[in-house]
Amino acid sequence: MNNVPSVSVTYAQNGSSTKSNELGMRPMQERAYEKRGEPYLLIKSPPASGKSRALMFIALDKLHNQGLRKVIITVPEKSIGSSFADEPLSKFGFWTDWQVVPKWNLCNAPGGDEGKVGAVKTFLDSEDRVLVCPHATFRNAVEKFGIEAFDDCLIAIDEFHHVSANPTNKLGVQLAELIARDRVHVLAMTGSYFRGDSEPVLMPHEEAKFDTVTYTYYEQLNGYKYLKALDIGYFFYTGAYANDILKVLDPTEKTIIHIPSVNSRESTKDKIREVEHIIEELGEWQGTDPTTGFQLVKRADGYVLRIADLVDDDAAKRDKVSAALKDPAQKNNRDHVDIIIALGMAKEGFDWIWCEHALTVGYRSSLTEIVQIIGRATRDAEGKTRARFTNLIAEPDASEAAVTEAVNDTLKAIAASLLMEQVLAPRFNFTPKAAANGPQEGFDYGEGGYDPSKCNVGFNEDSGQFQIEIKGLSAPKTKEAERICQEDLNEVIATFVQDKPTVERGLFDEELVPEELTQVRMGKIIKDRYPELDDHDQEAVRQHAIAALNLTQKAKEAALQADVSDKVGNNALIQGVRKFAMDVRELDIDLIDRINPFSEAYAILAIAMSEESLKQVAAVISAKKVQLTPEEARDLAKRALKFKQERGRLPSITSPDAWEKRMAEGVAFLARMKQEAANG
Repeated sequence: MNNVPSVSVTYAQNGSSTKSNELGMRPMQERAYEKRGEPYLLIKSPPASGKSRALMFIALDKLHNQGLRKVIITVPEKSIGSSFADEPLSKFGFWTDWQVVPKWNLCNAPGGDEGKVGAVKTFLDSEDRVLVCPHATFRNAVEKFGIEAFDDCLIAIDEFHHVSANPTNKLGVQLAELIARDRVHVLAMTGSYFRGDSEPVLMPHEEAKFDTVTYTYYEQLNGYKYLKALDIGYFFYTGAYANDILKVLDPTEKTIIHIPSVNSRESTKDKIREVEHIIEELGEWQGTDPTTGFQLVKRADGYVLRIADLVDDDAAKRDKVSAALKDPAQKNNRDHVDIIIALGMAKEGFDWIWCEHALTVGYRSSLTEIVQIIGRATRDAEGKTRARFTNLIAEPDASEAAVTEAVNDTLKAIAASLLMEQVLAPRFNFTPKAAANGPQEGFDYGEGGYDPSKCNVGFNEDSGQFQIEIKGLSAPKTKEAERICQEDLNEVIATFVQDKPTVERGLFDEELVPEELTQVRMGKIIKDRYPELDDHDQEAVRQHAIAALNLTQKAKEAALQADVSDKVGNNALIQGVRKFAMDVRELDIDLIDRINPFSEAYAILAIAMSEESLKQVAAVISAKKVQLTPEEARDLAKRALKFKQERGRLPSITSPDAWEKRMAEGVAFLARMKQEAANG
């Protein structure tokens, strides 16, 4: 099996993200509370950053000081409801406590959804003020009682990425109606403000109403006390995964194993046997713990592993194990459980602070799911200095159908890896190169300091921000474009790396002109995503997104080439960005556009996958290579016009410059289309 971590980041362990202020608020919560007066608030922050408690602080202020009558918290699955249980906030300095009357936490209520929907109406008519319910219950209640029934309430939506602007998404449609009526406050919370299907979460005019609180992975992990390093990798195997699982599964690490979906090609179609096989590989079965239902397995060194099986079809057994995992008395007991084996459970909202390794077999349904699973391993806990996520993927076999499926899985795994590199990195703040810029306060510009003769790269460790000057960069003109460049670049990049034709060409098209991806494909994504922006602001957003993606890739390349013990640690990332900027002397947007964003991913793929499989994957993609589409030709023609304005001539189809030649081909393609249309 080829073990090639594609991302490996290290953090400062400065302890700041776990320290509380005089009101008992950690940094993210304090940042959110400062905006408690906003009617529409979106909190984007990683797992374990304290979103549920941030909600409690804000909700209590809205009830007591802002005139709202009710708080309704809605979560995607029942298990997450426990995150909003009673909290003695006054014990830590806040002016009151958080309390939920037990009967109004409908995530704990027995019976079907019909009774829970009725309970929502009873709650709305009661004197009580806080309700917790599943998304499904909330959707059905809105449908049954109308949006007017929720006037003057705070609607808090946890795991907000479940919402979509697509008209088939009922919760998204209802939210749009609530916003249009403008009689509720909305607090949206998510660790991944992007979806696996590339659908926008909100329409632009709705999104513009929200104030955003962003707390990055970098800030969260850099401020931990114990966890210092996080590794993320996709590894390939041949044969049955259960036979090779110990090559990546260390039985001494606290691990969550997500076995493959029964519909995936990694699955043997017998999930029970797969679990048994993993247990057999781990050691000698000793029986079942009568209290918890955990499987007891003796390792080769004599240690008895405690394994929680959440795959078992026997609901009574599975519920017993699940209840044991949630036992609050055992939350801080490192030895309570060693390994959890799950299929659809133990993802978002699942809190096991001791988890050191999230091992997922087969590609999951979306990038969002991958981010959520990684979040299971990023909790801070005493003695836990390193955590990792592993995605096990089957190499393709000889049959065409299997190769095609393998290609899709591989592309998705690479997309997840590229996205996580952006999510885990410090934030980029780009400015156009100007003589008047000067050094920014609090930013370290490296050896030699700020130098007005070149483009500068500064880094502020406290805020986890790069300040980077780029020659020729378009600055956003409107507040909305500015917000997108500051807040939404990862969401734009998520859409880009999920665009299959983009990834296929970036990895396997030897004739690729990088600008076809960085300008044409990314340009189309920006136009589709932000149609309300004018051409200038669309171009500004495009440039900022490509700069963030490509600078991370060049920094990774520089760090991998350097002798860095922590591989691509954040210190190495900082040095990598500086090294790239220093090597080219002047960073300009044209240079950044000429970088293929997928070249480093291909280099890692070539190491991770066998040469024969890599050739098969490349052959499948080459066989379905597509020519220009009319839309791409029109975009190329527009860029050719800009080329003419700058240089006084149209691009030449015989030019030695590949990008100039491609623009000329776009013009010629359009001319042929017009001629064919004229000839009828």
